[in-house]
Amino acid sequence: MMRTMYKFVVLVTCMSTLVGCMSLDPQYQRPTLPVEHSLNNSGVQSAQIAVSAIDWKEIFIDPRLQNVITLALQNNRDLRVAMLNIDKARATYRIQQADLFPSVSSSVSQTAQRSGTSSDTTQVSRSTSVSVGFTSWELDLFGRIQSLSREALETYFATEETQRSSRMSLIAEVAGDWLTVASYQQQLQIAQQTLTSQEKTLSLTYAKYKAGISSALDYEEIKTSVDSARADIASYKKLLAQSKNALDLIVGTKVPEDLLPAQTLEIDSIQLAEIQNNLSSEVLLNHPDVLYAEHTLKAANADIGAARAAFFPTISLTATAGRSSNALDNLFSAGAQTWSFIPTISLPIFQAGELKASLDSAKIQKNIYIAQYEKAIQSAFSDAKDALVTRQFIDEQLTAQKDLVRSSKRSFELSNALYKEGQASYLNVLTAQRTYYSAQQSLVTLLLEEQTNRVTLYKVLGGGADAE
Repeated sequence: MMRTMYKFVVLVTCMSTLVGCMSLDPQYQRPTLPVEHSLNNSGVQSAQIAVSAIDWKEIFIDPRLQNVITLALQNNRDLRVAMLNIDKARATYRIQQADLFPSVSSSVSQTAQRSGTSSDTTQVSRSTSVSVGFTSWELDLFGRIQSLSREALETYFATEETQRSSRMSLIAEVAGDWLTVASYQQQLQIAQQTLTSQEKTLSLTYAKYKAGISSALDYEEIKTSVDSARADIASYKKLLAQSKNALDLIVGTKVPEDLLPAQTLEIDSIQLAEIQNNLSSEVLLNHPDVLYAEHTLKAANADIGAARAAFFPTISLTATAGRSSNALDNLFSAGAQTWSFIPTISLPIFQAGELKASLDSAKIQKNIYIAQYEKAIQSAFSDAKDALVTRQFIDEQLTAQKDLVRSSKRSFELSNALYKEGQASYLNVLTAQRTYYSAQQSLVTLLLEEQTNRVTLYKVLGGGADAE
């Protein structure tokens, strides 16, 4: 029995060495980039270091923001689904990979049979058998199973990129929502400061009106400005509450107050790293959406190999070795050995063009995925170019807006001083104050756009999302 089992194991081992002798997959060649080489128009030599190689914590430096992002990575439900999809794809690949090897099983059985027609002649015969072997193991001589295995592997890799894209998008969205909270807090603070100033002026003007120094028109104009400021405050409070709710939703849990931007924090003081803008378009090859498209293309390439292999014979083996005896105590005697070896060859002869159609379908599907791969690169390139163009001109906007804030502030201070000296009407003061107030609010909006642009660059350039 031991010698027979040894021969059986050697046979299985020899058959295993035949697996994977051939692959009918087409040689994979990455499609040429359908975009310009450089992401900028400066003519400066482009850097090829992908943003994906940078830890996201090196981009989002603010400690509070880092903690909120970490909280989101732990609690976001969409990301949890994406991670479970990876586990599912990994299991599918393991199932497909297992088909390359024989499935060995063992069995023990005993049968009893009664014979005879009367109680005097009744006999009961018993038979016991023990066997081990494999059933219908396909020898992958033409690489069909390996092609299917490679397809499952590339599908698994594509699922990983989907998860990385979800993770990267989550990081960017959390950062954007957190910055929006900071922006509304600062705009609310400006509105409250303006209201405080106007209420003081209203009290002063009311006293002058009662004393007959100021007109009722001056008082009503200031009162209108105060009411407008109160309406703005209510509006910003609503927007701030909504932005906090949006942040809680994307994080997946209530964000603690100590992790929100400080009430007095100015948005331009939030620490976000600068991303270089002299980049080669080749950095987009590391973008998860592009990698997903490429792995899908490679899976289609493996499908062609499997479709080609279907034209060739399929060789399957069924083999068992064991012992059988009518007496249990003789089961392991020399004469109780049994074995069987059944090779099966299946050759496709006529299938009404099904195999050819399957191969044509696989080739067409590959061409579809090539087009989708090129579209993914073009979309990533367009998004990156838009973000870099914004980056290019936003500094000029900020410089001009800051100058406007300074000049409008000076105009308001001069108008107010002249009004207090009785040399100007309060209409001039109101006009100057509204210009100053509007310039401040616009500056905060522009600062949010500048910070959000850095977040967008992180996302469109395939920013690193693997840090824990």
